Formats: sequence, C-alpha cells, structure tokens
Amino acid sequence: MIVESELVGGECSYWACEPSKALLRPALLHREAARFPGVASAVTGPLDVAAVLKHRDHMAADWNDEDQLAWLDSVRVDLVRGHGRLDGPKQVTVRTSDGATVRLLARHAVALCTGTAAALPPFPDSDALRPWTSREATAAQAVPDRLAILGAGVVAVEMATAWQALGAQVTLIARESRLLERVEPFAADLVAERLADAGVDLRLGTTIATARRLDGGVQLVLADGTRLSADELLLATGRTPRTADLGVDTVGLTAGGWLDTDDTLTVTAVEGDWLYAVGDVNRRALLTHQGKYQARIAGAVIAARARGQRLDTGRWGRHAATADVAAVPQVIFTDPEIAAVGLTTAEAARTGRAVRVVDYEIGHVAGAIQHDPGYRGRARVLIDPEREIVVGATFAGAGVTELLHSATVAIAGEVPLARLWHAVPSFPTIGEVWLRLLETYRDQQEPPTRGAVA
Repeated sequence: MIVESELVGGECSYWACEPSKALLRPALLHREAARFPGVASAVTGPLDVAAVLKHRDHMAADWNDEDQLAWLDSVRVDLVRGHGRLDGPKQVTVRTSDGATVRLLARHAVALCTGTAAALPPFPDSDALRPWTSREATAAQAVPDRLAILGAGVVAVEMATAWQALGAQVTLIARESRLLERVEPFAADLVAERLADAGVDLRLGTTIATARRLDGGVQLVLADGTRLSADELLLATGRTPRTADLGVDTVGLTAGGWLDTDDTLTVTAVEGDWLYAVGDVNRRALLTHQGKYQARIAGAVIAARARGQRLDTGRWGRHAATADVAAVPQVIFTDPEIAAVGLTTAEAARTGRAVRVVDYEIGHVAGAIQHDPGYRGRARVLIDPEREIVVGATFAGAGVTELLHSATVAIAGEVPLARLWHAVPSFPTIGEVWLRLLETYRDQQEPPTRGAVA
C-alpha cells in the first residue's frame, strides 16, 4: 500500500529529472549543432520556446499521474491519497483531501520515501518575495526576461543553462569561489567558461544580502553592495529532508532530520527492524536512480524478514545497499556535460587514499573529432595502484554520458586493469578514450602519492 499526498511518481517525474532534461536537451542540441560544420549554417534562429515548453509539459505528463495509477493497479498496489504520519510503531494515520482520517497498521514494515524539499535561506518576508525553487524553475510556463539564480550546484548550473538558451538574461550568484565544488575542478571550469560564453553573468564569491519583490520584479543587494534587478529569483541553495510533519517523533526520531539507515535501509535509531528509509530522505545518495536501487534492496530485505529468512548482507549480498556509497554515477546536463562516478581527487586526498590520477584530452580521440571538430573535453580516472582497479572517473565534454555506465561497471565490479585492456572500444567513438587512459597509465613512471592531484 502506498500513501501519497501529491502526485504518484514523485519529484523526479514532475519537477526534477524529467522536466529539467526536457528543457536542457534542446538547449544542448542547439549549441552542438551551431558548432558543427555543414549544420551551423542551418541553425539560424533561436529555440522555439513554445515547442520546448510543450515538450517539457509532455515529459512531465502534464502533471497528471493517471499512467502511474494504472501501473499501480497492474501490480496490485493499493493507493491512499492524503498526508500520512507515523502514529507509533507500524502505525500510520492519513489525513485525506476531504478531511477524513484513515488509520493503517503495517503487518511487517513501514518505508518512508518522502524525499527532500528545497532548503531556502532565511530572507525576511520570504512569502512576499515568492522565489522560485527547483519546482518553479522546471515548471514555469513563460521565460522571464531576467532570472537571478543563487547557488553553485547542479540545479543552479542546469537551470542557468536551460533558461539562458530559452532567452532569459541569467545572473548566477554564488558564495563559493567556483561552480560545482563536488566535481573535479577541470570539469567545473569548462562549465563556467561555457556559461559565460553563452551570456550568463557569473557573480562568484558573493551572496545576496537582501532581496525584495517590488513592482512585479525582485530587487537584490549583494554582499559587496552591488544592486541587481530581476523578474524572478531562483534559490538553488540545497535540500532538506521532508520529515518535519511525518510523526517521526512518535517513534523517537527528530522531526525535520535526516533518517540514518544501515545497508539494509533499516532506520538505525528505531528498534524492531520495521522502519525503513529509502531515497533522498536518508541522505545516502540524492539521486533518483540510487533511490530506485535502494527500493529494490529494501523490498528484498522486507520480504526476507517477513518469511523469516536469513539476510544476505555480505559485500555482494542481495540484502545490502553498497552501490550508493562506492560507485554512485551522476550526470550533470550542462554544456559541456559532466559524467562522474566514484572518487574525485579531492575525496581521495581527504580520506588519505593512495591513487594515481590519469588524465586524457578527449578531443584527441578520433570519435570526439567526428562528434565536434573543435571538441573540448577531458577524461580523468583514479587508479588504486596496489590493486590496479579504477576507483573514480570523471568525464567532461559533449556526449560523455555514454561513457558513464562503463565506468560504473569497472568501479562497482572492481575490474582489474589487466582485464580492461581486453574490453576493446569501437572505432571511431568517444569510448576509445578508455584505451588512451590505459595507455597513459601504463606509461606513467612516477610513484603514486596519497590523494595525488594532477
């Protein structure tokens, strides 16, 4: 049985992955075509905004979950619409939209899969400010003339990419000194360069001191005293768990806090092995595909415990989530794209792990030149020199998303480099960069250092 207060399918389907990529794909395709010989002359005008927004609406199912309801029926899952709250162990109280109360008692388990909401800075009179969050940014029905964005993370850079391409004048403001601080600096720098080339006004190393909505627009004063005006303000300043009104306090947890779990996705602070937290709400890996992975693990655990079976929680066990820690793939759909999995050089340095950093310019690969004669991009892998396995990979450039799963398999499967030599990439594809990385590693002579950064 599922209890849902909004649309069945969650954030990704209606306000995140699906609509945001529907906005971004036309922007990236348009820019790529405009750089390609023989095609550039045919790309003479701006994007068709109405068509892009119509496609976005289609990808978000017009914010209607009828298809999801049909799927629930097909797998015989009951739905209760309303706001659910824990009311003690294995008990859930649901307040329905018509004001009725439904009380549910779980036989085996309750899983909290409530995700996150936008974490907003405490601006005075925030109700009157009416800022955009990621939801408004992906669902807006018109292009603002001027869009200010506060933030330096994935939402900030992706929405800057999309709305600038659709015709908005975008100003991106960030307290951080660079964008995307959790990715390799070379990849973030390429994105910043392309954003600036596209016309985005980057204001790094500062923040918004005051923000007020006046005469239909937003008036901003930055920390350095600069005054800016915008039609809309997007606050892309992080996420907070949606646990403030879930009744978690009735089972000894802190309302509004993250839900810590073990690898079986069981909430560790609650006794009895009946409460599970799946997806963003447990803060293990805030990505849709990782939430789905966790759901498969949690479902297997709940079924095994219900049958009295012994759990298989070993390193490769089917009752343990491990891929959401060591081999988490992520794509950032900017210009250029960034695809990354496993450790970064900064994470290796922070944890004191010995790695060898191997870089290769993707533009030197024949398949990349076929993709774009002026291709700019870079690949980096981190090698454990003792075990000779890949422990991290980052790719930045057009088309690099297709490299990510091979990297994920190499890391999750701990494939020895000796075997990777026999995984022959097709010519001419961008995937040939794997061969070039292995050759570069072979030719390196210097000894590895802890947390080495090239």
